[in-house]
Parts: sequence; structure tokens; C-alpha cells
Amino acid sequence: MPDTSRTGHPSGKTRAFIGWLVAALGIVVADQITKLYFDAALQYGERVHVLPFFDFTLLYNPGAAFSLLAEGDGWQRWLFTVIALAAAALIVNLLWRDPKQKMFCASMTAILGGAIGNLIDRLQHGHVIDFLLFYWQDWYFPAFNIADIGITCGAALLILDEVLRIRRARAKSAPST
Repeated sequence: MPDTSRTGHPSGKTRAFIGWLVAALGIVVADQITKLYFDAALQYGERVHVLPFFDFTLLYNPGAAFSLLAEGDGWQRWLFTVIALAAAALIVNLLWRDPKQKMFCASMTAILGGAIGNLIDRLQHGHVIDFLLFYWQDWYFPAFNIADIGITCGAALLILDEVLRIRRARAKSAPST
């Protein structure tokens, strides 16, 4: 039963929690729409030149980030599915505990949206659809997608949040002169 006030309306905590879940859903929707588009618009391996360092492409990744374990015989699909489900459950729990920690919750929301976006691909296709390709001359960054952007930005925000938390704790405990 949701946390409600005497008026029957959700509490501030519940509203904030729902807001974070809606934001994660927004990432999932954007991710899935772009993947559907590129999967339909391009042939596998096709590249569309956009900038001297960026192409749209269509690639499938049965592995994890940077194609980790992509050469497996299919077992990795289920491993990454279990990991994504466990991460999603943990993140939802963390968001519920204190949805008013804005930077922490924003990081968790981005990671949650990305994890679910890639989870949907694994369950539907057995691989993740990637379509963004950055490169310079003969150097290529592995192709990625909107879900991967969510996960990466979420991880960066999480690190920043922790650095700022440590700084605040040190400032509080420092003796005043």
C-alpha cells in the first residue's frame, strides 16, 4: 500500500519515488524507440556517415559493455539478464529508501533506465541493439545506444555524488579555526 497522508494523497516521499521511476521509464522509452528505428532503417553493419567522427550504424552485441563475453555460446544472455534484474531490484529499493537525495537518485534512475532498456533487448532478441559509433581515423569506440548513455551518465553522477559527500563530511569534521 502506498504511503499516503490523511487526505489519501501520496506523501512527498511517494511522489518523489514515482517521479524517479517515471524518469527511468522515459529513458527506457527513448532507448527502445531509437533501437526500433535503427533496427528497421538500417541493415546489419550498415553505416550512415553523419560527422567526420560519428556514424549511425546497426550492430548487435550479445555481450556486455565493450562486447565483454560476446563470444559466449548464449549463456551470457541469461547471466546478464539475472544481473540486470538484480540491479533493477536493488536500485528500486535504494530509490524508495530516500528519493529526496537528488543527485544519488538521478544517478540510480539513469542506471535503472539503461539497465532495463538493454534487458528488454536481451529478452526480445538475445542481443543488445547498438547504433551510435564514434571514431577517429583508425580508432573506433565500441558502438552503443541510449541505454548505455544512461548507464554511463548514471555511473559518472554516482561517482560525483560520492566525491561531494566525502567533501561535505570532511568539511563538517574539520576543526574550525
